[in-house]
Amino acid sequence: MRRLISAWAVTAALVSAAASGPALAAAATPAEAKAFIEQAEARLLSLWIDAERASWVYSTFITDDTELIQAQARQRVIDETVKLAKEAQRFKGLKLEPSVARKLALLPISLSLVAPSDPAKSKELSELAAQMEGIYGKGKYCPPGKECMDIGAISERLTESHNAKELQELWEGWHAIAIPMRPKYERFVTLANEGAREIGFDDLGALWRSGYDMPPAEFAKEMDRLYDQVKPLYLALHCYVRRRLAETFGKELVPPGKPIPVHLLGNLWGQQWGGIYKLVAPPTEEMGYDLTKLLVAKKVDPKQLVGYGEGFFKSLGFAPLPASFWERSQFVKPKDRDVVCHASAWDIDWKDDLRLKMCIKVNDEDFVTVHHELGHNFYQRAYNKQPPLFAQGANDGFHEGIGDAIALSATPAYLVKIGLLDKVPAGNDELNYLMKLALDKVAFLPFGLFVDQWRWKVFAGEITPANYNKAWWELKLKYQGIIPPSPRSEADFDPGAKYHVAANTPYSRYFLAAILQFQFHRALCKEAGFKGPLHECSIYGSEKVGAKFAKMLAMGTSQPWPDELAALSGERKMDASAILEYFAPLKKWLDEQNDGQVCGW
Repeated sequence: MRRLISAWAVTAALVSAAASGPALAAAATPAEAKAFIEQAEARLLSLWIDAERASWVYSTFITDDTELIQAQARQRVIDETVKLAKEAQRFKGLKLEPSVARKLALLPISLSLVAPSDPAKSKELSELAAQMEGIYGKGKYCPPGKECMDIGAISERLTESHNAKELQELWEGWHAIAIPMRPKYERFVTLANEGAREIGFDDLGALWRSGYDMPPAEFAKEMDRLYDQVKPLYLALHCYVRRRLAETFGKELVPPGKPIPVHLLGNLWGQQWGGIYKLVAPPTEEMGYDLTKLLVAKKVDPKQLVGYGEGFFKSLGFAPLPASFWERSQFVKPKDRDVVCHASAWDIDWKDDLRLKMCIKVNDEDFVTVHHELGHNFYQRAYNKQPPLFAQGANDGFHEGIGDAIALSATPAYLVKIGLLDKVPAGNDELNYLMKLALDKVAFLPFGLFVDQWRWKVFAGEITPANYNKAWWELKLKYQGIIPPSPRSEADFDPGAKYHVAANTPYSRYFLAAILQFQFHRALCKEAGFKGPLHECSIYGSEKVGAKFAKMLAMGTSQPWPDELAALSGERKMDASAILEYFAPLKKWLDEQNDGQVCGW
């Protein structure tokens, strides 16, 4: 799956191109610049489509051959992009049409990975990237004397078992799959940085931070500013969850005022805690329904689950997904081969060959995931009339946040309208509803921030191979208040046990999406005329909202993201106040529950 290109400030256009590029041509003209970028787009689009097809085949059929085919296709994209970025230097300093200047600015940051110009090194880097993703995709934990478990089976068991010893074994078993990745990752960083420096960036992390219409240093500060807004909410949730986990596992394992052992949180990385909802749910309230049980009772199959997601967008006035989507997507895990089960949405041809890749389980979690992933697909189709370099999200946080904003409308009232629930539960189920959501949305915030904090420092050389693992856990402790279940060493490579590290996928987008989805949701609810508490709003069925939404989506990355945010919300700055408003009733309750507790770690 390609990296979603983000916009860079046009005033900084081409600052990233390397000094090693061609010398400024005296005869360069604006007309030549326009012709150059149009030809570059056409060339890149052809390579992007080839690479997308190769990646799809690899992700849905992992073999040594498909791994090599994918690596070769990716290498061609990287090589051509670097070549074009260097050639574009001849237009630096010209007064250009705004759209041409913006495209030239987007060109060098259209990749999450840039290879060195040396053909041998470029080939090596592409192969390393494919190999690491393959190690992850084929990863399994084989308990002694028992059947091997893939990541899906492990994750499911983590939410079912309350046996601390078993949970530790599952966690350690999965993380062991990343150990062979460690030397590959070290070499990968060296080569990726070399490539980034060739086109003018200090390192690969600096390239990533350049995709947000602001200087890289300002973007890092913006991330910290947003987290500071939501940190008190996370700390309150952490404090409450720790106390409740101690009731199940004992204070010896979960002592007050100390970090939480990660294996007890129902998730391999401690990134979302919804798997332990039943252990920490507000004791005096009742949810009133169990979405997983409702889906099972209705005998919903994976394809029908996807149909619910499509139905939401259709209710907003969006056209149905093309027939090819239903024919070409992967909804279930094949029994006869290895695949990458990590859910993802695909736009194979930048037009209408949209696909979903999941190993769907019919449960509440995948119900939400389907809505999220289809948000990508409908966004992809909305901007498919834009030129190739503009056929992306306003920034990558927008792309992730769109589907999440839609999923926030999966309220009990929505479930009634689509026939999954007979009626909205009577009584006050507010705290349970918000708690279940907070265990995923709020618990995720520090995780979403620290993954790229680690990688930025790795790429910058602040974290060296000698302390990859130590630094990973130091950051998890600092931001999440989480520790490993057993001593870890530099023989381990726990970062590689997370897909996005193995697959070199920038992660800041997910943190931004965790903030933006609530900002989007508040704006859409306002457009719908909703007056009640934000967590009760569903925009399902509002074609008025859908029309405004579609207009913003269709802009792609043709304008700086503040302009596109303003088009939807009237706001030009990312703001976490909407998430605080959404969870305000829960925060008040958590503070009451935490009274007298030793919070923090």
